[in-house]
Amino acid sequence: MTSISTLLPTYATIDLAALAYNLSQIKRCLSPTCDIMAIVKANAYGHGAVETAHALARQGIKRFAVASLDEGIALRHAGLSASIVVLGALLEDQVPDLLAHQLTPVISDGHILPTLAKAARSQPAPYPIHLKVETGMGRLGFSPEELLSLLDDPILRNPLQIEGLMTHLADADGTDSAFTERQLGIFRSMLEQARQHGLTIPFLHTANSAAIVRFPDAHFSLVRPGLMLYGYHTLPPSISAPNLKPVLSLQSTIVQLRSIPSGGTVSYNRTFVAQRPTRIAVLPIGYADGYSRRLSYRGSVLIQGRRAPIIGLVCMDMIMIDVTDLGPVRVGEIVTLIGQQGGESIWADEVADWIDTIPYEILCGIGPRVPRIYETAARDERDHE
Repeated sequence: MTSISTLLPTYATIDLAALAYNLSQIKRCLSPTCDIMAIVKANAYGHGAVETAHALARQGIKRFAVASLDEGIALRHAGLSASIVVLGALLEDQVPDLLAHQLTPVISDGHILPTLAKAARSQPAPYPIHLKVETGMGRLGFSPEELLSLLDDPILRNPLQIEGLMTHLADADGTDSAFTERQLGIFRSMLEQARQHGLTIPFLHTANSAAIVRFPDAHFSLVRPGLMLYGYHTLPPSISAPNLKPVLSLQSTIVQLRSIPSGGTVSYNRTFVAQRPTRIAVLPIGYADGYSRRLSYRGSVLIQGRRAPIIGLVCMDMIMIDVTDLGPVRVGEIVTLIGQQGGESIWADEVADWIDTIPYEILCGIGPRVPRIYETAARDERDHE
């Protein structure tokens, strides 16, 4: 029987049972009246947007969010019929495609509204939009003053309809909660202003993964989990975090073994000089696959359930591992770069710590030439409750 590693020497495994489990953990934090908008932007944080979204839809998720128009169109082409919200900024030229694929825009700037309203007049019902108020992120969104001046605009009642009001929390995972509380206060004030203008807005959403756990009063009617769906969090140590399961593992395969004499060098610029006779394993993964060059001399992998260090500079397509202190290894042996092997594990948050970044970057960086293999959530959902 042909092994996976023979066909795919480098691949990521996506555990859909772990995804379903993490979703159940998020639901535990919410009231029955609070809905979930699953964040599947950036290829579902490197996990594969199409397969992840369909898996979540099978778990009952009816709302999804992406960053860009093309991400939303890709999900439509893949047969996802659920609500898809485009969180990022849009240009006027993108309006026809937005409407053609029935994507819901987040409006952060009034310049696009006339074009959107004109196009929406051909729709059978007022076209749903979400408005974003800037409360402290310093990025996209209407200032409170701009939003107030907009609330009386008749186009927001027809041909457009305000389906959602949102903001983006800048420091929900920070050590001090004061800034987040200030942002939430501004948002509540704007919500009250909208009500005074006679607007009833079905979906109010501010909470990202960290705020879902840390700020229950930020839940409103909708929350936007991203990183927690995929098994990680960035909460400070003082906050009790949910038990989560990493969804993605990253494996490669030894494609060559070689012996380097004392004084021999490895990889570009000869930065590694062997201080002893050294046994090297070569893996077909590099920075073109998203395995950062910054992991040179910092990263480790798992072979036979033991850690082995990266030596030499990470190349575009390959990395070299020192296996001198391991038992006999062979070409074709599977190596774990992210995941568990035996009693040892290396997860994306540890890889992130090695290069002083965040697990988001590690996961999102895994490139498209790394195939994703999906393990189905075959276990009964009751196993996750």
